[in-house]
Amino acid sequence: MVAAQTMLAAGYKALGDGELARRCAARDAGAIRHLITANNQRLFRTAWSILKNRAEAEEAVQAAYMSAFANIGAFEARSSLSTWLTRIVVNEALGRRRAEQRRRRHLEEEGITVLETYRDTMMRGSEVESPEASMAREQIRRLLEQAVGDLPDPFRTVFVLREIEGLSSEETAAILDVPVATVKTRLHRGRRRLHEMLAPEMSDLLSGTFPFAGAACAGMAERVLAALGL
Repeated sequence: MVAAQTMLAAGYKALGDGELARRCAARDAGAIRHLITANNQRLFRTAWSILKNRAEAEEAVQAAYMSAFANIGAFEARSSLSTWLTRIVVNEALGRRRAEQRRRRHLEEEGITVLETYRDTMMRGSEVESPEASMAREQIRRLLEQAVGDLPDPFRTVFVLREIEGLSSEETAAILDVPVATVKTRLHRGRRRLHEMLAPEMSDLLSGTFPFAGAACAGMAERVLAALGL
């Protein structure tokens, strides 16, 4: 059974983006699950970089998936499926952030002070750490997430896409709809700010921050499939 599932997953991985999109449009549950699993980490990190809240980032990613699968039949392969999905997540997260900002302004106009403790909510997570994860590792991960979270909005999203997700400047520029030169400038300034906050030896640990894998990743796939009626 496991071997069959592994072979099936390998088969989907070998498909080109156009064929994978076609199968997703035809509501092939295996293709949809493969696409979600392959992109969850990047999409969650991207949404978090904008919203700075784990729960809201998950909601934004799920909403983006629903929007994407409703329109995937129109995918023209002008960019990769991953880039296409990431753009949708960026737009969804930005829309949610603008809505929250409007809500805050409305409340403040009425004399109600709204205080959001982003740092605390950023640290809340439902994922279970592996038995091998030490307390020191967890503390370092949180320190890194906090430092990245404290970057200004434009620098933070560029930093997450370039340094943590490993996208090129061109891919990042296409996702954010800004010039490549702007991406490079924001990345440079983001790096400089982080270096002021963190010891240089912590840089290698960035790839382990903002985990969204294992049970969390599988849960997202199942929720989207259930919402699609599959």
